[in-house]
Amino acid sequence: MAQKLLLGDEAVAQAALDAGIVGCYAYPGTPSTEIMEYIQGSAEARERRVHSQWSTNEKSAMEEALGVSYCGRRALVCMKHVGLNVASDGFVNSAITGTEGGLVVTVADDPSMHSSQNEQDSRFYAQFALVPCFEPSNQQEAYDMVGVAMDMSEELKVPVMLRIVTRMAHSRANIATGATRPAAPVRIPQDLSRFVLLPVNARKGYARLVEKQPEFLKRAEDSRFNRLIAGPDRSLGIIAAGIGFNYLMETFGGEPCPHPVLKVSQYPLPRKQLLQLFDQCQKVLVIEDGAPFIEGMLHGPMGPSDRVLGRLTGQLPRMGELTPDVVAKALGKEAKAGPPASSLLRPRPPRLCDGCPHASSYEAILEAVKDAGPGHVFSDIGCYTLGALPPYNAINSCVDMGASISMAKGAADAGLRPAIAVIGDSTFTHSGMTPLLDAVLENSPITVIVLDNGTTGMTGGQVSAATGRLENIAAGLGVPKEHIRVFEALPKNHAQNVQALKEEIVHEGVSFVIARRECIQTARKAK
Repeated sequence: MAQKLLLGDEAVAQAALDAGIVGCYAYPGTPSTEIMEYIQGSAEARERRVHSQWSTNEKSAMEEALGVSYCGRRALVCMKHVGLNVASDGFVNSAITGTEGGLVVTVADDPSMHSSQNEQDSRFYAQFALVPCFEPSNQQEAYDMVGVAMDMSEELKVPVMLRIVTRMAHSRANIATGATRPAAPVRIPQDLSRFVLLPVNARKGYARLVEKQPEFLKRAEDSRFNRLIAGPDRSLGIIAAGIGFNYLMETFGGEPCPHPVLKVSQYPLPRKQLLQLFDQCQKVLVIEDGAPFIEGMLHGPMGPSDRVLGRLTGQLPRMGELTPDVVAKALGKEAKAGPPASSLLRPRPPRLCDGCPHASSYEAILEAVKDAGPGHVFSDIGCYTLGALPPYNAINSCVDMGASISMAKGAADAGLRPAIAVIGDSTFTHSGMTPLLDAVLENSPITVIVLDNGTTGMTGGQVSAATGRLENIAAGLGVPKEHIRVFEALPKNHAQNVQALKEEIVHEGVSFVIARRECIQTARKAK
């Protein structure tokens, strides 16, 4: 074994390499981004020619990884929690087709929404798709679970989810790594019909998936990652899931917890150990980071049980991520006092970088639409979303990837004039092309402004699939060439940029304006 100091994300990546993957597929999204970046920077991955190029979105990544599995080889697919919404069609259906080579779907949830639109819990997706799910309590388990999950996926022919959270993804620990498994050769499935989800085949596939559920439960109950730990004080039992177990141990500072504890890190929920815990204890506190997933199942449809405590009953906050202090408070213990906040520091909201090209673009947009009044600029997800804050207050929406164009079209259908969409170059190729095609088909009176900084800026400057292709994509989708405009987003060009925007905004049809200048961060790095 070798020792490596790794982020949780990096532990997942190294484990996947050691498990013999031939490809990693992902779209950048905090807190999952570092998984792919680790593989891209790995000399071992380059030597073995492990695929490590970013996909244009999570749906593509999921289906590309399923294609690898179809060939009998192993793949890792990674995304953040809202990315699983995009990938959900392929994810849910892959449980019915089943897998051939090992396929692990790593999803990084973001409780407290540090860089996300919501704090949804991906365990619900695993339950919905009827697939096993692993949830590590520390970085070593994250490493160990990937190999176990790959083996399980291959043996039981089902995709397996690995669910991590922000603090797990972005904190470091020493990891004991194991031997590297060689990549398997190409092997086509014997039963090709299971990948053809016509109803006659899909019904058979779904039946196979349902038949596997008792085996999934047995493996969870026998798993080394789930265990019931004895404790003398049976007035309270504790279910600690994933990183919640880590925080529970920290609360007691290395001393044994006085209460019986059921550690849960593999799903389905281990029923045998759960019944033993309830037989022993008067009440049970559920400690889980994210939604009250376990707690909700224990309360049942008739309302809260007075024996089950947690987020739904107020012992833990209903919203936000867990912390050791939150866990300590729920157990009636005094939280450890952190360092005092300096009176010299004031909270500072996030803002666009000094020299950011989006600043020039927003100044031009604001002047071009100043007579229209508020509520006309629909935006999207990226660092440019900071244009919603002072001093710009330039955009009026941010819902999900690609929604700027869809919402602008809907608003135009409702009679709003002007209706303007602001979207980044990477977000456009992720999920903006389809709604643009809708707008082209109806010649909707919208102005699409692509803020093209040549990179996926918000997540660290990854390669954008749109670079050098935007004009051709727009023309190929049917935008008239005379209404495909490009300007350089520089302060010195302000007057002419405003004029170009005004001309396209009054056009009663689809306009496609590209505000182009390299991201200031990637430009500095290049220099």
